Amino acid sequence: MRSRRPAAADEAERQPALLVLADGEVFEGEAAGAPCPVATGEIVFNTAMSGYQEVVTDPSYAGQVIAFTTAHIGNYGTNAADDEADRPACRGVVVRDLTDPPSNWRSTEGFEAFLVRHGIPAMTGVDTRRLTRHLRDRGAMPGAFGTAAEGELRRAAAEALPTDGRDLVAEVTTAQPYQFGTGPFRVVAYDYGVKATMLHHLGTLATVTVVPAGTPADDVLALEPDGVFFSNGPGDPSALPGPVATAADLVGRVPIFGICLGHQVLGLALGGSTYKLPFGHHGANHPVRRLATGHVEVTSQNHNYAVGTVPGTEVTHVNLNDDVVEGLRSLSAPLFSVQYHPEAGPGPHDARYLFDEFAALMAGA
Repeated sequence: MRSRRPAAADEAERQPALLVLADGEVFEGEAAGAPCPVATGEIVFNTAMSGYQEVVTDPSYAGQVIAFTTAHIGNYGTNAADDEADRPACRGVVVRDLTDPPSNWRSTEGFEAFLVRHGIPAMTGVDTRRLTRHLRDRGAMPGAFGTAAEGELRRAAAEALPTDGRDLVAEVTTAQPYQFGTGPFRVVAYDYGVKATMLHHLGTLATVTVVPAGTPADDVLALEPDGVFFSNGPGDPSALPGPVATAADLVGRVPIFGICLGHQVLGLALGGSTYKLPFGHHGANHPVRRLATGHVEVTSQNHNYAVGTVPGTEVTHVNLNDDVVEGLRSLSAPLFSVQYHPEAGPGPHDARYLFDEFAALMAGA
């Protein structure tokens, strides 16, 4: 079944385009962003009502096409201060209505111009409500979109790869170490796809040395850090045996804080398991209960995988939508991690206290 294209004032100026999912479902719309006859990736939906620039520049979306559930995207334009990375790592963007021109005093560039400059293809005029319901019911899946003929897009969708079993961290990690921040502690941050907002928070606590994902544990310990940070990042944690082994080598030797993929890597390093969620958590309004206090935090999330049972740990946070483990604390080592994004770029600030808890852990409190 195909969706009908909604009328749009600029419809005559755009080429018709199709989005074809791996299961054969077809959605009509118009081409936007960077010209591309065929773009492929794993299609996921994000429910955030704002923060589209931070979402698109989050390296955790490597290998994926982002479908925004909010109807109007682009209202307030873009500016360099809101980038979470130097360039987007996603494979494309799908929206209901791409708004242009923007209206915001902070805007220096329209969202579509931003996509074109970075070579990111997009579709507008898509029935994203039906697309979201389909992905919710069938799960995130590969797909293809663009201006090519339907037959070509169907073939591309059938051949497109999911994120399962793929090392996508290699596409986004830094090539060389670099430093960030001027805080009093010394922190080494493993870059699995680290976001700029995370580094800004860490930089107020410490002088941060950001290192490539494959950096050996001994090289990190030689820097004599007060703590080690494992960042967010894209893809399947089970496809990262090297980082998992490195994390296991560091456990108990230095205080550790992990976020998102870093949380999953630490779960595996401690002997636990991970699994893929049906359609992941992508949004800025996920309720999480902090078990120590009973308080509910509204959180920003972006992940397709989750941690299962991890021996020797205490669960500290739980997702109230589906009971996914959202936080862990080791019972024998100075280590804790969370699945969600306390840096809130974008999103609510409820969980930013976790950076202070990392500082207390490093101080031996």
